[in-house]
Amino acid sequence: MSNSSSISHFLLLALADTRQLQLLHFCLFLGISLAALLGNGLIISAVACGHHLHTPMFFFLLNLALTDLGCICTTVPKAMHNSLWDTRTISFSGCAAQVFLFFFFFSAEIGILTIMCYDRYVSICKPLHYGTLLGSRACAHMAAAAWASGFLNSLLHTANTFSLPLCHGNALGQFFCEIPHILKLSCSRSNLRELGLLAVSVCLTSGCFVFIVFSHVQIFRAVLRIPSEQGRHKAFSTCLPHLAVLSLFLSTAFFAYLKPPSISSPSLDLALSVLYSVVPPALNPLIYSLRNQELKAALQKVSSHEL
Repeated sequence: MSNSSSISHFLLLALADTRQLQLLHFCLFLGISLAALLGNGLIISAVACGHHLHTPMFFFLLNLALTDLGCICTTVPKAMHNSLWDTRTISFSGCAAQVFLFFFFFSAEIGILTIMCYDRYVSICKPLHYGTLLGSRACAHMAAAAWASGFLNSLLHTANTFSLPLCHGNALGQFFCEIPHILKLSCSRSNLRELGLLAVSVCLTSGCFVFIVFSHVQIFRAVLRIPSEQGRHKAFSTCLPHLAVLSLFLSTAFFAYLKPPSISSPSLDLALSVLYSVVPPALNPLIYSLRNQELKAALQKVSSHEL
C-alpha cells in the first residue's frame, strides 16, 4: 500500500489519443486562454487607468477579472503543455498548488459575483441608499471578505485532501488536479472529512446562488415598473446574460461535484470541467463589461495613449 507521501507525481487525463487531436486541443485551449487574457487584461487596464471608473461597479468588475485570470492561468497552461508535448505528468507539489489556486480563485469568484449582484440590486431597487450601502470602505471590506473566504476555504480543502493516504494509483480522470478525482485514489475512510467540507462549500455556494436569484427577482420586479420600454430593455439585456452565465458556471460545477459515480465518465467529466473552469473566464469580459459604453470609451482612451 502506498500513501500520498510516496507519490512523486500524478497522471492527468489524456485529452486525445492521436497527435492531430492533441494539437487541436492545444489550439482550442490557446484560443480560449488568449481571449480570456485579452478581455480581462483590458478590463483591468481600463479600470486602473480611468479615474472616472473608480466606482463600486467597476471596482468589483476589476476583482472579477482578476479571479478569471487566476482560474485560466491555474488550469489551462499545464493542459496546453501536456497536449503539445504529449505528456500527462504533473508533480505532487504542482498538483497541490493547482488544487489550492483553483479552489481559491473559484471560491473568490463566487463571492465577487454575489457582491456584484448585490451592487445591481441596490442601484436599481434602492438607488437613494446606494452611496450609504456601497461606500468605498464597504466595497473594500466586501471584496476583502470574498478573497479571504476563498483563501481560507482553499487552504482547508487542500490541506485536508493531500493529508489523505492514496493507495489506488496516481492516475486522475481530469485534465487538471481536482479534489473529487484525488479522493477516488484515497484508501482511507478519513476522506469523509473532506466530503463533509465539500458539502459545506456546496451549501454556502447554494446560499449565494439563492441570494442571487432572489435579488434578480426583485430587480426584475423593479424593472417592470420602469415606464420607458427602452429602459426596461436595457435593464433586461444587462441582467439576463449575467444570470445565464452564472447559472452555467454554478450548475455545471454542482453537477460535476455531486453527480453519482454511476454516471461518471472521462468525456462527461472533461466537458463539465471545461464549462465551469475555462468557458466563464473567457465569456465574463464580454457579458459583464465590454458591452458597457463607459468601459468602451475608457478602453479607446487607453489604446490611444499606448499608440
